[in-house]
Amino acid sequence: MPIFDAHCDVLMKMFINPEISFNDSHILHVTKRALIETNGKVQCFAIYIPESVPPNRRFTAALSMVDIFYEKILAEPEMKLVRSKADINSLKEGEIGALLTLEGCDCIGQDILKLKTLLRLGVTSVGLTWNYANFVADGVLEKRGAGLSSFGEEVIVLLNEQSVWCDVSHLSEAAFWDTIQRAAYPIASHSNVYHLCAHPRNLKDDQIRALLQKQAVIGVTFVPQFLTSQISATIADVLQHIDYIASLGGERQIGLGSDFDGIDETVIGLSTYRQYNDLCNELVKRYSADFVKGLLFTNFVNHYPR
Repeated sequence: MPIFDAHCDVLMKMFINPEISFNDSHILHVTKRALIETNGKVQCFAIYIPESVPPNRRFTAALSMVDIFYEKILAEPEMKLVRSKADINSLKEGEIGALLTLEGCDCIGQDILKLKTLLRLGVTSVGLTWNYANFVADGVLEKRGAGLSSFGEEVIVLLNEQSVWCDVSHLSEAAFWDTIQRAAYPIASHSNVYHLCAHPRNLKDDQIRALLQKQAVIGVTFVPQFLTSQISATIADVLQHIDYIASLGGERQIGLGSDFDGIDETVIGLSTYRQYNDLCNELVKRYSADFVKGLLFTNFVNHYPR
């Protein structure tokens, strides 16, 4: 079955180390070769600016990652730019869709023109924060836990007008609820279930239900600390989070957002993209073919807003 992965940090790694080859590198969890071998069909590539980059250089860093996306990812003949559902549906056999996303609006400061520029360059999913505060909202680890700013409300208006996903992963609870009230196309690209693992990055039941009511897709992620409080995480832990979201009525609104290349520790049996095959083998033992196809691919595709 084809795979739609809603989050990886390949661009960040290639920004830090320009010598990395996307074609096939042991340094990367996600490579072109791994996507081909594992039937990866759509991969989201996040623009994530490391905190070590000074604020006055973050937009330039974002543009550098856009350049990497076009010059090194899309330069591979199998990789095709995705900006709409029609682009996904037109992918031929052997072609892989590449979708550009923004993880956190830190790089735009409080300049809406910078966000408009990134949207024009191909970004079709925008996470409002990373873990801390910016001019848009507070992230989940910001102590004051504030909601959207006035500028943040302006950002969401733009995303609604442009039919762009508004990603609530990383938001503080207050900002989450502010966003749910305003965003036309919310998703959680890489978040898990708080009831199963009480990490602040995970979603509580009322948040999950609110996302499902808004027709949002929730991407279960492979970050071990978001899966279990135990020392290590396994594929069984991933399945538990899928089960739980499904039990709340999310059978057709669950996807996957691995966070590959944004994590140092990995799930046992899911250490690289190639091991998606092992996850798929477990999925087909547990669920119907229709459920698995939705989880792996069609749920995100069907809810793509363009």
